[in-house]
Amino acid sequence: MLRWMFWEQYSHEPNIATLRFWMRWLGPDKLSDLQRLQMPTKRTAGNAALELMDDHLAGRDWFVGDSLSLADICLFAYTHVAGDAEFDLGRHPNVSGWIERIKAYPRYIPLDA
Repeated sequence: MLRWMFWEQYSHEPNIATLRFWMRWLGPDKLSDLQRLQMPTKRTAGNAALELMDDHLAGRDWFVGDSLSLADICLFAYTHVAGDAEFDLGRHPNVSGWIERIKAYPRYIPLDA
């Protein structure tokens, strides 16, 4: 579980969440030249993160063990809103199925953000 949590902080969040913030909250017209230069690298790294997640979820429902864990919760936070940064979750069917399993969880509460 810790491996996925650390990976989320260093390989997932800095790319997917950063692009989401820049695109959704700042907007393209407010980005600095440095941010614009970083976008292709962050997009490539974010897509690689989603691909790794998709590969890992092939043949399993959850990231660790046989039930929802803290690893899933940590990874869900920015993955389920990656579309806000124009990441195509449709290219990652295992990730999309995993998102739907979490949303179907009895205690799932959606947040507007």
